[in-house]
Amino acid sequence: MAKMLSLTSRRALCSFRTLVPSKRIVTSRHSSHIAVTCPEHHFCNDDSSCFRKDLRRSNNCFVTPWSQRRASILTKTLFRNYCAGEISQKCWKCKQPLEKIPAFFCLSCKVVQPPTEGTSYFKIMDCDCTFTLDTQKLQRRYVQLQRALHPDNFSQKSEEEQKYSEIQSALVNKAYKTLLKPLSRGLYMLELRGVGIEEGTDAGARSDFLMELMEINEALDQARTSEEADKIGQDTKAKLAELTEEIDATLHRGDLGAAKALLAQMKYYANIEEKVKEKLSQFM
Repeated sequence: MAKMLSLTSRRALCSFRTLVPSKRIVTSRHSSHIAVTCPEHHFCNDDSSCFRKDLRRSNNCFVTPWSQRRASILTKTLFRNYCAGEISQKCWKCKQPLEKIPAFFCLSCKVVQPPTEGTSYFKIMDCDCTFTLDTQKLQRRYVQLQRALHPDNFSQKSEEEQKYSEIQSALVNKAYKTLLKPLSRGLYMLELRGVGIEEGTDAGARSDFLMELMEINEALDQARTSEEADKIGQDTKAKLAELTEEIDATLHRGDLGAAKALLAQMKYYANIEEKVKEKLSQFM
């Protein structure tokens, strides 16, 4: 009987190992954050739920009906122990488990931590993964993190802490700049879903749209007063606001193709907005 039970346990363990995704799993004492690939992964607030859905689908494929219940119980136990003990992310210095992911500091020894690989900018900045995020909250988070992580605060610390503070501070800067503006935010959201916009290609743009852009650029070049340039700038801002609403709607629907096309238009208008600023500076 003992041999049979041992054999069953080993089989369940092998099945569990087969089901575990190849990407790294990071957990904490109070919650688990699982890095998996699934259709909802990048817009899912709870990565562990994605894993559980994948696990259920995998169970249907790998576990035979007569042993499904027993294997499910063993798998849950093994997975719980595996997460709690063997793969919890720990502090590089004191080796204590980190309370949450991403962790900027260890709560036990207070030292700065290296970045957690694969963490999205939305999680770093503690923002909802949405196109219409709260930019005021984003700015407050940025100020808070930079005050804590700025390399000047670690000039008397160890080389490791100095290195990690520089890396973390640079990462926070990049995350903030990416999420602050609608265009870079939208492009990043598409990037998370594996969709990119090619540089320097107008093949997908409509001829009437390109003609409209040419007329706006010509009008801007011919502007002789700040009022004329400012009028073009106000019209451009209104168009960008309109595109922002449309992009938000398409992302909510999950229509990535439409979102990509609208973001491509937004790139052109954002470029015009920058040209307007340059033009206005000439009148100062």
